[in-house]
Amino acid sequence: MGSKRKPRHVAGSTRSHVELLLAESVPSLGQTGDIVRVKPGFARNYLIPHGLATVATDENQLAVERHRQRQLNRQVAEIKELGTLAEKIRDYSATIEANANADGHLYGSVGEAEISKVLNEAGLPVEPEQIKLDGLLKELGMYTVTVQLHEGISTEMKVWVVPGAEENGEAG
Repeated sequence: MGSKRKPRHVAGSTRSHVELLLAESVPSLGQTGDIVRVKPGFARNYLIPHGLATVATDENQLAVERHRQRQLNRQVAEIKELGTLAEKIRDYSATIEANANADGHLYGSVGEAEISKVLNEAGLPVEPEQIKLDGLLKELGMYTVTVQLHEGISTEMKVWVVPGAEENGEAG
């Protein structure tokens, strides 16, 4: 008669499920800090070795909660900064020179990249993808442009497209 070896298992498990604390968000399983029940093989072979989860001890839960709180504080500070930036952008009026014919039609067009460049030169860090245009600006004039800084933070600003120096007779 040989002795039977007990199968390896993860602490805190029953034969059919293991309770783990997620250290990272895992799609279709849960967010950071959630306690989830998974099969022991999934825990042993994937979640724990990849650092995505750990055994759900009180100490680990506290560490993950502190990490989540630091992330939340960082997000709150970032949103506050973006709110301040949105106010500055709303008060700013961008002027972009462009070549146009006598009827005011631009030879090219003004897009997100040109508007972003003007804002960055004024000390307002805005990426081209944050600027929302219905289409390229193809005529001289004043436009109201939406700037989406974050999911819940957007503002509008004025963009003046004016004739370049050549059209005004200033260049010779």
